[in-house]
Amino acid sequence: MPSQLGGYMGRMLRIDLTTREVTEYPITDEQRRLYLGGKVLAARILADLITGPLDPFGPENVIVVTTGPLTGTGAPMASRFNVSTISPLTGLLTSSNCGGSFGLHLKKAGCDGVVITGRAEGPVWLEITEDGVRFHDASPLWGMTTGATQAALPPRTGKLVIGPAGENRVRYAGLVSDDRMAARGGVGAVFGAKNLKALVAHGRRVVPVARPERFRDLQKDWVQELRSHPITGRQLPRLGTAGLLSGMQAHRMLATRNFSRGRFDQFDAVSGETLAEEHLVRNGGCTGCPVHCGREVILPEKAGNGAPEAGDAAATGWGPEVTPAAANGRASGGGRKGRRVKGPELETIVLLGPNLENADLAEIIRLNHQLDELGMDSISTGGTIAFAMELNEKGLWENGLRFGRVENLSQLLDDIAHRRGIGDLLAEGSRRLAERFGGKGFAMQVKGMELPAYEPRAAVGQGLGYAVSNRGGCHLNAGYLAVLEGLGLEMDPYTPRAKAALTILMQDLMEAISAAGNCLFSSYDVFPAALLNRPNGWLTRAVNRLLPWAGGPVALLLRLRWMPVHLPGLPLTRALEAVTGMKMDLGRLKLIGERGYNLERLVNTRLGMTAADDDLPERLKAVEQVPGDPRTKVPLEPMKRQYYRLRGWTDAGVPTPGLLRRLGIQ
Repeated sequence: MPSQLGGYMGRMLRIDLTTREVTEYPITDEQRRLYLGGKVLAARILADLITGPLDPFGPENVIVVTTGPLTGTGAPMASRFNVSTISPLTGLLTSSNCGGSFGLHLKKAGCDGVVITGRAEGPVWLEITEDGVRFHDASPLWGMTTGATQAALPPRTGKLVIGPAGENRVRYAGLVSDDRMAARGGVGAVFGAKNLKALVAHGRRVVPVARPERFRDLQKDWVQELRSHPITGRQLPRLGTAGLLSGMQAHRMLATRNFSRGRFDQFDAVSGETLAEEHLVRNGGCTGCPVHCGREVILPEKAGNGAPEAGDAAATGWGPEVTPAAANGRASGGGRKGRRVKGPELETIVLLGPNLENADLAEIIRLNHQLDELGMDSISTGGTIAFAMELNEKGLWENGLRFGRVENLSQLLDDIAHRRGIGDLLAEGSRRLAERFGGKGFAMQVKGMELPAYEPRAAVGQGLGYAVSNRGGCHLNAGYLAVLEGLGLEMDPYTPRAKAALTILMQDLMEAISAAGNCLFSSYDVFPAALLNRPNGWLTRAVNRLLPWAGGPVALLLRLRWMPVHLPGLPLTRALEAVTGMKMDLGRLKLIGERGYNLERLVNTRLGMTAADDDLPERLKAVEQVPGDPRTKVPLEPMKRQYYRLRGWTDAGVPTPGLLRRLGIQ
């Protein structure tokens, strides 16, 4: 429905793949004020359409692709879009975020999002324009990698595609836009089940801004804040997300050997510093981002195999062959020639590196590129392989996989994507492997989703977040308390004190930031630079000591529905006011996040989730990470009870009718 607000194109399309009928999905301005956009608005739509358990691979499943009001406005770090559906990996609602250009082009086509239902009779790709939607035969594209698919589609358009993993319904297949992936939860497999190879969007529409002069002034100040902050202005540009590995190693948070340890003996070989010194060509980043945390690296040649295939490398869009030494002197790259590709992020390095006892960074770069081309989530891939290695080690499943032996992993990834041999079993994920072979206690997953790189026995608040996360083992939906427990500030990582309240606060704010269309890295500015620049200063030490005692004040903050303030370091609220024209402040922003989190929980309870699913693998709860130190286990149950109480949920983990009414959820 047309909108009187800025930031919105006023059109949400509903596309039935079975009948090829295209209609408008009605969204009112009142709903835009309540749910904003992105994953929160998607949760509202799914709550309206999903009434009970369903087959994620069936035609009754729904895909919702949404943008935020800041998407396409030129706001810094605001090129994000969201894909939500019912996950084939978890059986629950999943949301997957991406920084590719598809969301920007979708808004240029005059759309805020699309709701996709049904199943196409044969392979199709959809072209979304200002004039409507065209269906195209995707049979010639079926079987292509993500890079080759994007190269074959019309140029100068936004593209969202699957690779072989999505076509073959690997339960953790993702979607690719440019060189970025919406990876988690198997959203690509749902596309494949619907015979949907790609979405393409293009147009000439301009996103309306309610107060353009005010917004331009805010843009300049926001960019300056990001560039002057120690994380977004220094650490992320210099080392990317891989810069966190050093802190994770120091704090025993680095998932190693299927989460049996928190430190990796050969850590230096895979660190962010090594990536920068030996492989980095230059920084890359999402459209309109001043931070440029992405890495462009040379795709290493594999000994004995010659150069990478030209078709794959050329399709990535990174450009022609270069020599690292010639790339502005940024890195030597060992003097090798090759093609530039997207470098691995923190999660990929850890899950395919230390967690497999793999210290070969060049091999991790190759595997990362291969996973992108196959369209497969590196976190779930690495976690599932690590579990299979331990199953083999313990004699529960003889599969030939061993920790530290990675020379055949490339073939294994291809087998998973095409469901050949043991790859067919690995394509099901670690929870289903545990159901077949045993070993549930060391299957590193929550609700079916494999855990990311942070070992929670050294950050118990992060462990709580994993357990209660709506989409399963996710560090972001968990609230990312690791940033307070050692990777930014250094509150006591082992105490359960205040962890429930802080987790809720972080979850709600991150939900709302994502709904706006912003990268979650923009929230780092909330942490005062003075604290991060002086980790041993008296003020920082005092804050770290006081944080475990902040549970009461934070709990009070959570109950407040009226906070007419703008948080220093979070220009988002003022930017939303300038773009949309709606009233926005910290209280309203937090309420949007809380509303979204509870809506997702509501959908999950309809799908059969219970409090028993808010759990962690037994290894993390019962086995000390440091033998003899009882603190190095996650004390989940007391934190979980406190979390439910502060959320306003029942003992069964269900939002009460009173809470839903207070949140305005009908």
